[in-house]
Amino acid sequence: MGKLTGKVAIVTASSDGIGLSIAERLAEDGAKVMISSRKQQNVDKAVKTLKDKGLNVSGIVCHVAKKEHRQKMIEQTVSEFGGIDLLVSNAAVNPIFGPILNSTEDAWDKIFEVNVKATFFLIKEVVPYMEKRGGGSIVIVSSNGGYSPSELMGVYSTSKTALFGLTKALVPQLARMNIRVNCIAPGLIKTRFSEAIWKNEASDEFKKSIPLKRFGEPDECAGIVSFFLSKDASYVTGETIVVSGGTSSRL
Repeated sequence: MGKLTGKVAIVTASSDGIGLSIAERLAEDGAKVMISSRKQQNVDKAVKTLKDKGLNVSGIVCHVAKKEHRQKMIEQTVSEFGGIDLLVSNAAVNPIFGPILNSTEDAWDKIFEVNVKATFFLIKEVVPYMEKRGGGSIVIVSSNGGYSPSELMGVYSTSKTALFGLTKALVPQLARMNIRVNCIAPGLIKTRFSEAIWKNEASDEFKKSIPLKRFGEPDECAGIVSFFLSKDASYVTGETIVVSGGTSSRL
């Protein structure tokens, strides 16, 4: 019996990287997990990978910025698994790199629409289903960049700072519904996205700035999420845990 046995979880952007590692860990801990991604082929690959390990997962295409996609994901989760207890909001975009004053209004709109607005509305739409189950637990995946903004990813970093505030703002109302909400802030974690940025000499320079002198692995974020979602964290809400190898994490 895993600590999440009997629970149903949705994990967004969970076909690769941190999201896939979280989905796998939750399923290993006994949850039934709905995987999602914007591309069907990625969903199919992730579902097959986890099902081949004997895990209870399903999958659906979901672009979180589209209301109809979110609703379909929620409806399919309830139809297949009977309800929703847990939510991990992991989806995010960053279409631009460069000095923040070079950023465009379109870039701001897209980043905040996906990273912040869609996170809030997905939570709002899932909450009634959690209430029907007597409560639930939510984890928002932010970034250590929300504490220490990157010079070349200023808009993205700002959106991740906003998620710290959103986590705190949700606490009073959700607490009355027996729903907890917490946040993780990963630092320099190895993913396809990050490895495309940190190359060669630049990679070594990044490592020097990390007290543990290495990049994190996606599965090093998964245990913290499982903890937040489980009864082990039953008296924890509104908190953010930084998963960054010891790098600075203060605004």
